[in-house]
Amino acid sequence: MKADAIDILLVEDNPADAEHTRIVLEDAKMINSFHVVSDGVEALDFLHHRDEFRGAPRPDLILLDLNLPRMDGRELLAEIKATEALKDIPVVILTWSSAQEDILRTYHLQASGYLTKPVDLDQFYRTVASIGEYWTANVKLPPKTGSG
Repeated sequence: MKADAIDILLVEDNPADAEHTRIVLEDAKMINSFHVVSDGVEALDFLHHRDEFRGAPRPDLILLDLNLPRMDGRELLAEIKATEALKDIPVVILTWSSAQEDILRTYHLQASGYLTKPVDLDQFYRTVASIGEYWTANVKLPPKTGSG
């Protein structure tokens, strides 16, 4: 099942969701590294290698929640896609929202995918595992260029 493991940045303010996501991806051996930040401001610091994130790797994939403190996921997605050095990083929305306006807006902002988090923990695990498998076994990711 495993092809090339990837580096993932999860932008998630719920520690339980972050931990469940990490466990699924690590158990499936789909990741080289997994980093979690809790809001859009920290995500930009990570992506631009600022402050405590000076040595952070460039992620192959960003998993992004929408409802975040300080800078929400919609604002962060817009910023990523407007930044030349970052815009080629795939961003998959992983959120509780199933609102049509959120789905439409994030695709308009060039999200690579949109998944609603299931309430059931077993289904949550299957959903996250499917993300990892899809992005490691089926998709050709862009080469890592630039430092952010």
